Amino acid sequence: MTENSKDKVIVRFPPSPTGRLHIGNIRSLLFNYLYAKKCGGDIVMRFEDTDEARSKKEYEDFALKTLSDLGLDFDRGPFRQSERKEFYRDAIETLIRNDKAFEAEEKEGGDGEKVIRFRNPNKIVTFVDTVKGEIKIDTTSFGDFVIARSKKSPLYHLTVVVDDIDMGVTDVIRGEDHVTSTPRQILLIEALGGNIPRYTHLPLIIGDDKKKLGKRHGAVTWNEFKGLGYLPEAIINYLALLGWNPGNGDEREIFSKEELINEFSLEKVNNSPATFSYIKLDDINRQWMLKLDKEKYYKKALEFISPKIRGRFEESKEKGQKIIEKVVRERISKFSEIIDMENENEFDYYFSNPVVADSDLVFKTDGLDKTLEILTKTSDILEKIPVNEWNFENLKNSLWDWSGEIGRGSVLHPLRTILTGAKRSPDPFTVMEILGKEESLGRINRRIS
Repeated sequence: MTENSKDKVIVRFPPSPTGRLHIGNIRSLLFNYLYAKKCGGDIVMRFEDTDEARSKKEYEDFALKTLSDLGLDFDRGPFRQSERKEFYRDAIETLIRNDKAFEAEEKEGGDGEKVIRFRNPNKIVTFVDTVKGEIKIDTTSFGDFVIARSKKSPLYHLTVVVDDIDMGVTDVIRGEDHVTSTPRQILLIEALGGNIPRYTHLPLIIGDDKKKLGKRHGAVTWNEFKGLGYLPEAIINYLALLGWNPGNGDEREIFSKEELINEFSLEKVNNSPATFSYIKLDDINRQWMLKLDKEKYYKKALEFISPKIRGRFEESKEKGQKIIEKVVRERISKFSEIIDMENENEFDYYFSNPVVADSDLVFKTDGLDKTLEILTKTSDILEKIPVNEWNFENLKNSLWDWSGEIGRGSVLHPLRTILTGAKRSPDPFTVMEILGKEESLGRINRRIS
């Protein structure tokens, strides 16, 4: 089946609620989503919760919230395998009745509890994987494998097959770690008279150490990425590029979800492991952050500022918006970096007059008297700029030529220091634009008077 097939495409989102949905799961779900949307197909959501001891409602809720946040909607479901036991019981009875399965000892040749085993035809299973090409596996080594603990306790391979047949799944798109499961499932599909879906096994996501991506590499769930200030658009964009690219010389890296749907093709999925790069993710996230309008960016930034500082921003919203727009916006790649800026006291001096020692004010060997003389001249020049023209460009132009004549360090160093009291801060023109004319001149004049 291809994107151009007339048969309706049906894929599934099948997380197991025994843990939190992680980035590898999300990438697989995303590829299912893009393929189904490209083909005008349906997405079936189901929780594979046959492991009732480990399955938890909180993991279901976590998965559904993740999908909602990322905009990965589905058409049918969510179904739960724990609520579909009669389907599996009927399948088991059908297999036993047709001599395709039988009750046997749990351990072959030994005494113990009874289980249901599939009668393996011991043949070579051949299937064509979209990514890996033709795959042949001799199933003889599988033996008569267990498909249920009892008629009431089906195991994974059986439940997956029964659900896929019942739900009309046409395409199974999942991680390559499931390749070895495919032959068993094909045998069961054939035994139950179902249609074999097309299989696509996606390359693994690995870290910089070439090992499967895990907690040791950093964030692995959407909640963790969200807490760091990544945008859902950026996560979707980046995950789509892990193992896929549009080809045909298209060098774009920024794709909206709609653009991904339009460009996506399973035939363009790579066969080699995809390396997860937080540097590349940061770059893509930054570009998505810059697409936000000023108000949305400001509101999102406030979420990462402490209540104390946030209160100051909200009290002086115009100043707060200028700080975010002029100082923060161009510097960060994820919103959590604002926390680092606050910890470095990069916001305090906008709201309180700094205390500056004489030794910090003086530039190199100028001396205090010369420095105060320069600050006096600076104040006189700045005073002539009208309030409605008090902006970065005019502030810089008013001082630039003069400061070049007597030494820019001698002018700009004491100016920036008296305004901020910080060893690291934005240029004085940006700071003065944010502070406004009255506050800027007030800080200068209080020191030289």
